[in-house]
Amino acid sequence: MTKDLTRGSVMGSMLRFAVPMILGDLLQQCYNIADTLIVGQYLGKNALAAVGSSFTLMTFLTSILLGLCMGSGAVFSIRFGQRDEDGLQEGAHAAFALIASLTLVLNVLSFLCLDWIRVFLRVPDEVWGMMREYLAVIFLGIAATFLYNYFASFLRAVGNSVVPLLFLAVSAVLNIALDLWFVLGLKWGAAGAAEATVIAQYVSGLGITAYTLAKYPQLRPTKDFRVKFSRVREVAGSSILTCVQQSVMNLGILMVQGLVNSFGPTVMAAFAAAVKIDAFAYMPVQDFGNACSTFIAQNYGAKREDRIRAGLKGAFLTSMAFCVVISALVCVFAQPLMGLFVESGETETVFEGVRYLRVEGAFYCGIGCLFLLYGLFRALGRPGMSVVLTVISLGARVALAYLLSAIPAVGVVGIWWSVPIGWFLADLTGVSYYLLRRKQLLGWKNPDT
Repeated sequence: MTKDLTRGSVMGSMLRFAVPMILGDLLQQCYNIADTLIVGQYLGKNALAAVGSSFTLMTFLTSILLGLCMGSGAVFSIRFGQRDEDGLQEGAHAAFALIASLTLVLNVLSFLCLDWIRVFLRVPDEVWGMMREYLAVIFLGIAATFLYNYFASFLRAVGNSVVPLLFLAVSAVLNIALDLWFVLGLKWGAAGAAEATVIAQYVSGLGITAYTLAKYPQLRPTKDFRVKFSRVREVAGSSILTCVQQSVMNLGILMVQGLVNSFGPTVMAAFAAAVKIDAFAYMPVQDFGNACSTFIAQNYGAKREDRIRAGLKGAFLTSMAFCVVISALVCVFAQPLMGLFVESGETETVFEGVRYLRVEGAFYCGIGCLFLLYGLFRALGRPGMSVVLTVISLGARVALAYLLSAIPAVGVVGIWWSVPIGWFLADLTGVSYYLLRRKQLLGWKNPDT
């Protein structure tokens, strides 16, 4: 099942393509939310802090692979829009070889550096034992993460956003069931939560691999199979900068996690729970930005400037409307949302999490606009601009977090305020660049120049 986004209603086709992506990633968030909710309610504050810090680290590691897959997907979308079947096939083979090799290296390094992680993240003694146990298992799922995201990126690039959703749905339900069994039934603790997640990841990763190879036999390696260096260079040119953008973004978050950890287990636990709520709240606009990117990339390949302009306008209005609504809901219901993850007796943890959510939640329009800008520049062959925006956003966030939190009268809340400030600085830069360079960006010159 493929979908040509260069024809038909602009917003209708974009929304029909985006909704399965949004539902899919909301289900993917259920992986982490299930771990956090069950661990927080039944294993206590220190276990919640351990799983929360591990999540931030894993987000950084997998963001490298996700960035490569997203960048490759932009290349696939352009080739699909150009009706270049050979280019699509050769690009897919090159992308798989490149990302699989880096996955292997990343997996080996993650195990070799396991004990060094404690120093970098400033993990307290009372948390490290459970965190190390959790990480030793969760690292085994990195390969599954690669398989799922690579084949999901390919399917979405050719307009199929439904199948990735179906595999995630099965995997999410399995993950929750196994979490309950391993943590509550078998009493395996934090490691049991990690095992549940890894098993579920392999179900989705191997499942989508089998489906895609069966549906698109041209992706299967043959006897005369070889990877063309020119295609590797093309994919690398698009995906490495997207990878840098994703990894820089999550490296900044990882640095903030280290700062949060220095405030002790209570703030760590509050941050762990609040970040999950935060990510779940704005995940739809992140996926909408990715869907918009695929829409723009296909129409860029087909040289449909009218559809690109109409799509951008509609996407912006839709994203901002959603952000206003979700901001209001998160601010109003911050306390009961924290209560889902934290025992009622942990009043300090709940209080700090509510403060985080009411600062972040009031400014979701900033991150919604930023996700659209990331998708726009990636689709137009300017992934370097996405890197610039990420550096501005995360650079401001990290710098302000360390500066403001060092002021006694401000403290940890300075970390929370640094985030929306970084978003809006990046938005201002990205919108200004687009308005000043719009003709050149849509001029169909070589995107690498």
